[in-house]
Amino acid sequence: MIQSLKKAGLIACLFFLYLHPAFAIDKVWEFDSELNKCYQLVLNLQTEQARAQLIKLEKHTNELHRIYVLSLCETIDVLISEDEKKSDLLETNFKARVKYLEGLTEGPEVLFLKAEMNLQRGFNFINLGEELNAIWAIRAAYNLTQECIKKYPDFIPIKKTNGVMQVMVGSVPDKFHWFISLLGMKGSVQVGQKQLETIRQSKSSLNTEAAILFYTIKGFINQQLDESAKGLVECLKKDPDNRLVLFLTANILVKNGQSEEALQYIHRLDNNPQGLPVYFIEYMRGDIYLQRQEYPLAIQAYQKFITNYKSQSFKKDSQYKISLAYYLQDKPDQAKAAFDKAKTIGRESADPDKYAAAQLKSNAFPNAKILKIRLSTDGGYYKDAKEELQEIKPADLAAPKDQVEFYYRKARLSHRTNEIAAAKLFYQQTIDMTGGNPWYFAPNSALQLGYIYQAGKDYASARKYFEKALSYKKHEYKDSIDGKARSALEQLPN
Repeated sequence: MIQSLKKAGLIACLFFLYLHPAFAIDKVWEFDSELNKCYQLVLNLQTEQARAQLIKLEKHTNELHRIYVLSLCETIDVLISEDEKKSDLLETNFKARVKYLEGLTEGPEVLFLKAEMNLQRGFNFINLGEELNAIWAIRAAYNLTQECIKKYPDFIPIKKTNGVMQVMVGSVPDKFHWFISLLGMKGSVQVGQKQLETIRQSKSSLNTEAAILFYTIKGFINQQLDESAKGLVECLKKDPDNRLVLFLTANILVKNGQSEEALQYIHRLDNNPQGLPVYFIEYMRGDIYLQRQEYPLAIQAYQKFITNYKSQSFKKDSQYKISLAYYLQDKPDQAKAAFDKAKTIGRESADPDKYAAAQLKSNAFPNAKILKIRLSTDGGYYKDAKEELQEIKPADLAAPKDQVEFYYRKARLSHRTNEIAAAKLFYQQTIDMTGGNPWYFAPNSALQLGYIYQAGKDYASARKYFEKALSYKKHEYKDSIDGKARSALEQLPN
């Protein structure tokens, strides 16, 4: 979504040269006060208001700065609204702006803007499911970024673009590695984070955007969820009503098993509705209510998400979870109807949708007792999870998959409650019991063991388990687990 935020740059001895008679090169990129107000509106997802102000500012501010903010505004609008008409307009505007930039003397700012707009274009194509077009746009952004860095190593803004490019290429799934290598692109999550850290600490007006990216990557890619959440909360101290940061903070807290805290940020978003509606919040709200065993509220949230969210991603998972909510209420007819409907909607691109599709193909509901343990643990309701775990009897675990998942859930709960010795034991038991079955329990157990050994500075064991996580060839969460394992390996000392 907000993958459309990105970049940072360079410039050196050309400070007194001109790209155009109207403006000199700004190697730091500090916006004037009026343009900065527009930029903050964009980051607050108030894109219509920002666009109106940006149009008025034409010829009254640095035009290259204005183009950057305007392009970012349109990209964020498209990625969140999923409006195809706006997507077509974005493509038209991209071509017009590139034509304008090609009429200027080439310099760091021109290269930076071309790279940035191509990267934004790539995100738009990804959102549309046009993967080949996305790859070519991202490759163009990569090449322009490398050219800018080589020619103008002191230009600050390109560091943001390069930071995002490094993270994207460095965490690409295994199945795309050969293609990325063929195109000559190389990336590193660690290098990307350092680039973003540089601009985050600079005087550039892009430092807030870089900070948001820096902490989001910490959470979603590096799995440093505590640091990510704390960093985003610090960002909110500077701008308490920023809707983008409120959304990201809630998202990270959900992933970190802090659903009650996440719900507080969701309520703050509810009370701050100006700007683009963020319907993905309803998906997160549904997950939290499902974890809290407030099933009617969960169903209501998922249905609102399915109705309003224009993308097909996460819809299969949402409908499947509606069936689980009925199932856990012991409403078999409604559960079956929702289960069958889930087979017919959405697509299988996001990992949760892939997992839902795998469960739907089995034509069976999961073990209800284990499911409750999973949901309680995921939400941070550990007291409930421990009570539910104690209710499990051997007779409840007739199926081999249930037996494996039982130990996996014990591992996850032990890990979350800092019972590390028990977590290590149960993760290893999960790996041993899984064997060659294509369940995600074993690869994620290996990943988590890697994190445990990494935290304990046993880097040899950490490397062994991260590599083991990568060795599993087929499971529902392969893309995300592989990306996390690869990122973690890169951060280990040699």
